[in-house]
Amino acid sequence: MTTEPDSFPKRHARTQRFTLGAPRSFTVAPDGSRVAFLRSGAGTDRANSLWVLDVDEGAERVAADPRALLGGAEEALSPEERARRERSREGGAGIVGYATDSAVELASFALSGRLFTAELRAGTARELSTPGPVIDPRPAPDGRHVAYVARGGLRVVGAEGDGDRALAEADGDGVTWGLAEFVAAEEMGRVRGFWWGPDSDRLLVARVDDTPVQRWWISDPAHPERDPQHVPYPAAGTANADVRLFVLGLDGGRTEVLWDRARYPYLARVHWSGSGAPLLLVQARDQRSQLFLAVDTVSGTTRMVHADEDPIWLELFPGVPCWSPSGQLVRIADEGGARVLAVGERLLTGGQLHLRAVLDVGADDVLVSASAGEEAAGPETGEVHVYRVNELGVERVSQEPGVHTAARSGGVTVLVSATLDRPGARVVVLRDGKPTATVTSYAEDPGLSPRVTLTRGGARAVPCAVLMPTDYHGDSLLPVLLDPYGGPHGQRVVAAHNAHLTSQWFADQGFAVVVADGRGTPGHSPAWEKSIKDDVAAVVLQDQVDALRALAADFPLDLDRVAIRGWSFGGYLAALAALRRPDVFHAAVVGAPVTDLRLYDTHYQERYLGDPGEQPEVYRRNSLIDDAGLVDAAEPHRPMMVIHGLADDNVVVAHSLRLSSALLAAGRPHEVLPLSGVTHMTPQESVAENLLRLQVDFLRRSLPAPS
Repeated sequence: MTTEPDSFPKRHARTQRFTLGAPRSFTVAPDGSRVAFLRSGAGTDRANSLWVLDVDEGAERVAADPRALLGGAEEALSPEERARRERSREGGAGIVGYATDSAVELASFALSGRLFTAELRAGTARELSTPGPVIDPRPAPDGRHVAYVARGGLRVVGAEGDGDRALAEADGDGVTWGLAEFVAAEEMGRVRGFWWGPDSDRLLVARVDDTPVQRWWISDPAHPERDPQHVPYPAAGTANADVRLFVLGLDGGRTEVLWDRARYPYLARVHWSGSGAPLLLVQARDQRSQLFLAVDTVSGTTRMVHADEDPIWLELFPGVPCWSPSGQLVRIADEGGARVLAVGERLLTGGQLHLRAVLDVGADDVLVSASAGEEAAGPETGEVHVYRVNELGVERVSQEPGVHTAARSGGVTVLVSATLDRPGARVVVLRDGKPTATVTSYAEDPGLSPRVTLTRGGARAVPCAVLMPTDYHGDSLLPVLLDPYGGPHGQRVVAAHNAHLTSQWFADQGFAVVVADGRGTPGHSPAWEKSIKDDVAAVVLQDQVDALRALAADFPLDLDRVAIRGWSFGGYLAALAALRRPDVFHAAVVGAPVTDLRLYDTHYQERYLGDPGEQPEVYRRNSLIDDAGLVDAAEPHRPMMVIHGLADDNVVVAHSLRLSSALLAAGRPHEVLPLSGVTHMTPQESVAENLLRLQVDFLRRSLPAPS
C-alpha cells in the first residue's frame, strides 16, 4: 500500500517554511581558521546545534548538541525568553542564539534557562552552574568571564564556573538590567541590553524601567482557568520605558552614561570596540533628529561625534554606527537621493547603490549589502548584493542574480546566496575572494518551483512578481490574488526561490498571483520609502491598484475577480483594499491587521504618522476604524475573512475584534477566525497548514463566478 505524499501546506508548516536544516548565524574567527554557525539536523528538526567548520579542511563538526546537553529532556522556556523569541521572530528550538569571545574560541548560549559554554577548537560543551533562568549569555572578549541576565539582573561568572556574582540586580518592579525594551527589540533592531568593553573589565548595561508604560492584559479565552499575561505596551502617543545606560566594572564600579535623555530618549545603537570610545546612537522621539555620541567611561559624560536631522524621519540600519579600525565613524546616510556609506567625512558611495546594512569594517574596505539605485535597477529587480567599498571604488562580491548577505573576518567571507533558480540558500566560504569550502544545508526541497516573472508596473515602476499556475497554458483569464506585505521593512519582490513558494501554491489553486512592493517598502531611494509619511493608507493602496491595472495589459488577469490577502501590515492593506476600493477588490483575507493605528507601538507608528495627540485626524484617516466605527468605507460590501491569534502581543487581537464590531454595526457580513494560543508568528504546525487551506476555500467561495 502506497501512502500519499504530504501536501505542500503540511510540508511548508512542518519545515517552518523550509528553513529548518539550513545553516545560519555565522561567526568567522579573526584568524580565518574556522566558522561557527547554527543548524538543525534535518529539514523537519527544530532543534539547532552549534557547529564549527574548519576552513582549511572543509570539515564540519558539532560543537554543542542541545539534546545531549539536556539529556533528551524537553526545553522549558521562561516568559522572558519566549518574549525575546517573539520579538526576533524566532521559531526554532535548541540553540537559537550564541555569542563568542573575540577569538571565536569560546561560545556561550542558554538552553532551558541554563548556561552552557562550548570550546570551539576542542568541540566540547558543558554547563555552568548559575542562578536562572539565564537569558542572553555573552563571553568577555578575552574569554575569561561570561555575563548573562537572570531574574532581571546582570550577572557574571568565570568561564570555568567560578565566582558567579551580580553586577546589577533588579531594583524595583518593572526594572531590568541587560535586556532590550519592547520597542528596541520589536522596531529598532536592537535585541541586546549589554555590551562588553574590549578590555573585558567593564560592560555597558541598559537599565530599563517599564513602570511608566501602560499595562495591557493578554488572555487565553480557550483556557479561562489561566491568569492573563500582564504586558507593558507603549501604544502610540503614550509613555515609553525609561532607558538609562551604565558602565559596570567587574570590580563593582558603576557610572551612569549621561546624555539629554529628555530630548533623545531612544537608545537605538551601542558599539564598543578597541578602535575608539563607546559609541551610542540616540534618537529623538519624533525620529527626525539623532546624535552619535562617544562615551567617557570614567566620568560617564558624552561628546557629540555627529548629528543628523531629517524633516520626515531617520532610518536605522544594521551594523552602524561603528568605528573603523583607524578610528573613523562609519554610518549610512540619506544623501543626494540615495542611501550612502560614509566613513569619516567622506561619502564612499552615491546614487548607484541604496545601502541596506554594513556587514563588516576592515582596515582596507567596508563590506556592505545594497540594492541597485533606480537608474540601474531595471535588470536587478528584487536583487540584493554584497559589495566591497573603499576610497578606490565599489566592487561587487556576489555575482549571480539573487539575494545575498555575508559575514567576514580574517580574510574569510561566508557568502549566503539565494537565487530564483534553486531552492533555499547556498553558503560558500571564500578566502581572499576565492571559494574554499561550502556549508551543507539539510533543508528540504520544497518540491515546487515558482513560475514567477519579476517586472515593474505602473507609472511609478512598482516592483512586482507575477506567478502563474504551473499547468497554465494561456487559454483564459485567471482570477487574481494580490499577495502583498506592502509596507515598511517588508520587501516581498525578491529574486529568491523560496520567497515565492506560498504565492506559487496559491497560483496552483487556479489564481494569477501578484505581489507588488509599492512606496514605503525597502530597497529604494529614501524618497520612495518616506513618501508614505502622514498618508500611509492612500499611498500604499493606490500603488497596489496602479500595479494591478498596469499588469493586466501584459498578463491574463481577470479584473472582475480580484482578491487580496495579507498578514500584519499586509492584513491592514487587505482590509483597506476591501473597504475603500470595492470597485477593484472583490474579497479579502485579513490576517492580524492593525486597524486602529493608535493601538500600535510608539517607535513604529509615530515615525510614519506623528503623535496622535498632535495629529488626531492623520491617525483617523489612516486607520480602518476609529471610535465612531469604519473610516471612509465605501460601498458595496466585499467579503472579508479576518484571522487573528489570541496570544498576539504585538498586534493584539483587539484590532480584529474592533474591526469585527465595526463591520457588524455597519451591517456587513464577514468571517472571523480566532486562533487560540497563537502569537503573531503562527508557528504551530497544524495552524500554519490549515490556514492556507481555509484561505483558499474562502477565496473560492467569495470571488464572483467567471463572467
